[in-house]
Amino acid sequence: MEDYVRKLRDRKAIAAGSEKDRDSQHKKGRLTARERIDTLFDPGTFTEIDTLVTPRYDSYMGGKQSRYGDGVVTGFGLVNGRRVFAAAQDAAVMGGSLGEMHANKIVKAMRMALQYGCPFIAMNDSGGARIQEGVDSLGGYARIFDANCEASGVIPQISVILGPCAGGAVYSPALTDFVFMTENSYMFITGPNVVKAVMQEDVSQEELGGGLVHSKESGVSHFLAKDDHQCLASVRDLLSYLPSNNQDDPPYVPPTDDPDRRCPELEELVPTDSHKPYDVRQVIASVVDDGRFLEVHALWAENMVVGFARLNGWVVGIVANQPMVLAGTVDIKASIKATHFIRICDAYNIPIITLQDVPGFLPGTNQEYGGIIRNGARMIYAYSEATVPKLMLILRKSYGGAYCVMSSKGLRGDLLYAWPNAEIAVMGAEGAVNILFQGEVKAAPNPTARRKELVADYEERFNNPYVAAARGLIDDVIEPRDSRRILIRALELTLSKRERHVPKKHGISPM
Repeated sequence: MEDYVRKLRDRKAIAAGSEKDRDSQHKKGRLTARERIDTLFDPGTFTEIDTLVTPRYDSYMGGKQSRYGDGVVTGFGLVNGRRVFAAAQDAAVMGGSLGEMHANKIVKAMRMALQYGCPFIAMNDSGGARIQEGVDSLGGYARIFDANCEASGVIPQISVILGPCAGGAVYSPALTDFVFMTENSYMFITGPNVVKAVMQEDVSQEELGGGLVHSKESGVSHFLAKDDHQCLASVRDLLSYLPSNNQDDPPYVPPTDDPDRRCPELEELVPTDSHKPYDVRQVIASVVDDGRFLEVHALWAENMVVGFARLNGWVVGIVANQPMVLAGTVDIKASIKATHFIRICDAYNIPIITLQDVPGFLPGTNQEYGGIIRNGARMIYAYSEATVPKLMLILRKSYGGAYCVMSSKGLRGDLLYAWPNAEIAVMGAEGAVNILFQGEVKAAPNPTARRKELVADYEERFNNPYVAAARGLIDDVIEPRDSRRILIRALELTLSKRERHVPKKHGISPM
């Protein structure tokens, strides 16, 4: 038996890699695949599968050969005490390139995660398709994409880009729920050399598809981290807010924050002058448990803020307008950002809290030509389709179509509240007077004074929360300092909500 065990250990030692492999990764500022596994999982809990898989060598046409494991580590373990499956590509084995058996290992782990109702984490560090294996490599990508689609909305899928991710490989991360990138990772369909040859553009890998580019410009990446350690710690943090699958509730954490705590600071944080900006993140921090808010897509479409927090221990998803950027207007990117987040919350049983301070949709030819109509419609569809609890609080402005699309009663919002300074109308009082009383103002002996009178009258009669309250379109007008405790009471009531759609194969979301 000693001889058999020795031979087994020799094979597994080959699969584990050498000091040279580790040094090569460390020089690039990156961890090895197994170091990443050790960083992600609770200590000593990871169980590897398919350690001794090897490729079909008869398909090779020269160049380097693979080894045991075929360039990817797959298996399962515990993260924050809950079962998670993972696949970590090993850049030390043929550049982490994907071949037939490499793909089979990933798909097998994904299918197991789906079957057993566990999140799946893909750690990408690969040169792309393995040229030596030709169409077998391409077929492997297609199987991975299919597994991504099948698992979508059933188990959380997270992609972590920790090195190169190019060509067809980028579409698997794009099909997952969340994408993390490090500052020295990159993603692109075609590399700088091809871009130069075809488009005559000189561009570096970082400029074309670096972590900052995809976190700030394209929106492909939801989270940006400095290095592997910080990135994987952020993945662990995100998992603490997500259920294991769509049949489970999100993890409840016994609260250390008083559910009846009042927030008098809110009355100072939000100016009553609707033209003055403020940071809505401060409002969120004031209301949620212990001020902890995990923001998603923090660097992209900054006029919309989305992320996860807890209220009295319960996980909630927050969607909020950001008055500091574009006055909090809703544009194309903000619509896409909110839509994706709302659908994730609905898929994984996470209640949605909407904080409104919105003057409307962003006007202009760029927005109209870019499709603000269809993208705004997608956000309407997401809110309407969501069956999780939907709470809304109007902090200040709520004008026009933006009022309608962001969790209004008409879209089956459950409980809606407004602060006493809220302005709820088709448009602001000044704009309304300009349209309705243009002639009267011009004909008045003192146009400026008459205009002020009409603006004040419009605000008194229409542009306040009491008209909406009188119609039952909001459930109550509340003091800002009571926001936390009222949202908690509303949340805990609606957690038992049961809502079903009319029978159909599926709806057709706007394009």
